[in-house]
Amino acid sequence: MASLIPLRLGALNFIRTDCQKTPLLTMNNPAFTAFTALALKAVGVVMIVSSLVDYIILAIPPQGLGADGLPGWLVNLTGQISDRGIIPMIGIVLIVGGFWIADSAGAGGGDRVSAFDLRFLSFVLAGLLGLMFLLAIPLHLVNLQRTRNEAIQQIDQSVNVAETQIESQSEQLNQLLQDETRISELDRAIASGQFAGPQLEQLQNIRQQIDQLRADPALLDNQIEEARTQLRERRQQAESRARGTAIKTAIRTTVNCGLLTVGYFLIAGLGLRSLAGAGGGRRMAMK
Repeated sequence: MASLIPLRLGALNFIRTDCQKTPLLTMNNPAFTAFTALALKAVGVVMIVSSLVDYIILAIPPQGLGADGLPGWLVNLTGQISDRGIIPMIGIVLIVGGFWIADSAGAGGGDRVSAFDLRFLSFVLAGLLGLMFLLAIPLHLVNLQRTRNEAIQQIDQSVNVAETQIESQSEQLNQLLQDETRISELDRAIASGQFAGPQLEQLQNIRQQIDQLRADPALLDNQIEEARTQLRERRQQAESRARGTAIKTAIRTTVNCGLLTVGYFLIAGLGLRSLAGAGGGRRMAMK
């Protein structure tokens, strides 16, 4: 048993020595470091460019959009942009991480940082995006208020139309109850035998309703009041849903835009400060 210990120690030393001699298995390999840094930068650029293209396409209004539909479209636009707002931030972080890996391995671009440096452009973009999301908050709230008011106005208009129809039907029924000629024509049509099936059943139901309304004049008023009560309940429910949806949308989009604003401003401020200081020895060379 004791003779096996030196063999095991020798095998471990051989494996450790072999790993140290294999450059592909170590993180200090310059080729691996350069590839990792380049891959992070490339993915970051792709994410940023694709997001900006997506923002531009979303910002193009659809054909036939009038002034009435503009607030609703802007509300939808702000929500979609805020939902996608984290993607450029991840791209910027990947670019910065790629430069950090390259600088840590001593494969950076030197001490001079130009105005066209990818890091500098990324931090400037972060500041612009932070400003965009900051301005989007009050714009979104204003447009959301307008869309909510328009939705409530449409609900009121539909309820008014329904109430007008109820009033018209009520007048027609009152006229029918007092028109003996039309009632006699209805009785003759039922007794003539010209109608059968559903048509005859419909005429008989109308005649039965006339008899009921004549026997109880308050029945018509009760039916009209019941219909009005249902309309008022539906209007209250529709207005409550419209207000609830507006509140949820306002909270969700405002919180998203607020967090994105803070995040982008922090990245822009700290990033530009780090480039300006550059560890105490790097200086900006604006070209």
